[in-house]
Amino acid sequence: MLFYLAQQVNLSQGFPDFDPPQEILDALKEAAEHGPHQYSITFGAKNFRDALAEMYTKKFAREIDPEKEIVVTCGGTEAMMAAMMTVCNPGDKVAVFSPFYENYGADAILSGADPIYVPLVPPDFHYDSEALERAFQAGAKALILCNPSNPCGKVFTMEEMEEIAELAKRYDAFVITDEVYEYIIYGENRHISMAALPGMYERTITCSSLSKTYSMTGWRLGYLIGPEHVIEAAKKVHDFLTVGAAAPLQEAAVTGLKFGPEYYQWLKDLYTEKRDYLCGRLEQMGLSHTTPQGSYFVLVDISGFLEKPGFTGWTDLEFCEWMIKNYGVAAVPGSSFFKEPVNNYIRLHFSRGKETLEAAADRLEKMAKDYGFC
Repeated sequence: MLFYLAQQVNLSQGFPDFDPPQEILDALKEAAEHGPHQYSITFGAKNFRDALAEMYTKKFAREIDPEKEIVVTCGGTEAMMAAMMTVCNPGDKVAVFSPFYENYGADAILSGADPIYVPLVPPDFHYDSEALERAFQAGAKALILCNPSNPCGKVFTMEEMEEIAELAKRYDAFVITDEVYEYIIYGENRHISMAALPGMYERTITCSSLSKTYSMTGWRLGYLIGPEHVIEAAKKVHDFLTVGAAAPLQEAAVTGLKFGPEYYQWLKDLYTEKRDYLCGRLEQMGLSHTTPQGSYFVLVDISGFLEKPGFTGWTDLEFCEWMIKNYGVAAVPGSSFFKEPVNNYIRLHFSRGKETLEAAADRLEKMAKDYGFC
């Protein structure tokens, strides 16, 4: 046990343990030496916004105005917070799919809004259409849509996206999207931007960041894109929240925004290999798990452990604490993502180098063998 305490493997907080592309690092060296080093325009450096506008003009098949329809933020976290505070007043209601990235409920509360949770039902994490419509009928002014989803890895289908869009239009609501994993998609699954659907640009605020796409979570570069009248208000919220994102980092990151399609194919191939490795090892161990359609998270079902002597009555949090102490692998208790009383999942992520993933899988395999799963 002392060895594992000294050599823990972190598969909990979802950030890579490898560097951004070398071209971006080279651009950062240039920016460090030559600047800019002072405030940029509060809502984003012009060349950064221009690059985003070019990217999203193609993605949305409509012209995006970099002056009027984009706000650069300090990470996707601020983008979501600014979006929520822009469209929600105290007392409003916001629909949130559950499981959800834990900030969403807090964002709603900090905005003075009341979250209405709509279950995504395991193991395929579908939603019930009637339950979703009831959320809008209850007065939801906005729906938060994480696609691909953290933590369950769901990629919403075109049919689901069109149904959500129809409900938003019928009940005159916004859709606030979190699309930070949009390029980490597997197999034939396809990421669809809500803002690109007919009639939805005017009621969608698209939030994303560079963190996951370019392996630079510490740079804290995010953005939101939407119709001019919404973005004009979001600029004010952003200005009072953080003033502006780091000028030299924006300068360097423009390089990444200009990458061609071969980079995004490389990224998909990289994460497909990591997903298949970890999921394959979990299957060999006899541990039930989700296989994500997108993102880099896996939910492992620990029901089998919780039924064994010595684990009776345990929570998933207690299991995670036990696992890191005894096997040196850190995970996130699944209950932190569910509004419902779900206690049988732990979340792992595979945004790690090959050696790290192999070390984690070897420890999990020992755990599985010790308790008779393989």
